[in-house]
Amino acid sequence: MNTAIIVAAGSGKRFKSDKPKQFVEIHGKPLIVHTLERFQSAVSIQAIILVLPEERIDEFAKITGRFPVEKLFAVVAGGSTRAESVQKGFGAISPTTEVVAVHDGARPLVSPSEIDATVEKAMDMGAACLVASVVDTIKTVRGDEIANTLDREKLRRALTPQAFRVEVLERAFNLGDLSDAVTDECYLVEKLGHPIAFVEGNSRNIKITHLDDLVLADAFLRPQKLPTAKQCIG
Repeated sequence: MNTAIIVAAGSGKRFKSDKPKQFVEIHGKPLIVHTLERFQSAVSIQAIILVLPEERIDEFAKITGRFPVEKLFAVVAGGSTRAESVQKGFGAISPTTEVVAVHDGARPLVSPSEIDATVEKAMDMGAACLVASVVDTIKTVRGDEIANTLDREKLRRALTPQAFRVEVLERAFNLGDLSDAVTDECYLVEKLGHPIAFVEGNSRNIKITHLDDLVLADAFLRPQKLPTAKQCIG
């Protein structure tokens, strides 16, 4: 059995909206529903644990009446940091779970095939991270000056899901670091010295952080209408 932990417990301060970004509707569905549906469609995932702010759990319960998620195993309250929220989700997994895939709830554009590939790689290697290429030239700075240019061929942007065999993630949490400095689970696994494989992902797998990001998400999630035969001929 493999379990996905979907982390959507953040306050969303950078989003600057009265409604938390997890519940903003895109094409008639809350953002978090779009994310859950991707994992619902992934053949490698048998159970989903959703981590939400405690005060939003009742609101989500009403949403599931409109958009049921068959693989939803549990909904738990998050913590004060991302790492603490993931740990709370980890505490709710089934004892039969072999691989845990951790995903940002604000990434509704991940594909089921990317999820499956990352889980499969973690099953083989113990840990795997979905990544994307860096297309911009990256500079380091010193004071108010450019110091150096990094070789972007050796750089990747860390995406989610990030997947781990249960025993690896448990050892990582046992390090006891649940601070704000832990921005992803690979950070903790790196500290273990455990190798992490990577899976090349799609640049569309953006994280909804600012209101402007909704424009891209809206475009990518818009249902595609196939041309009619008349349009093709004409």
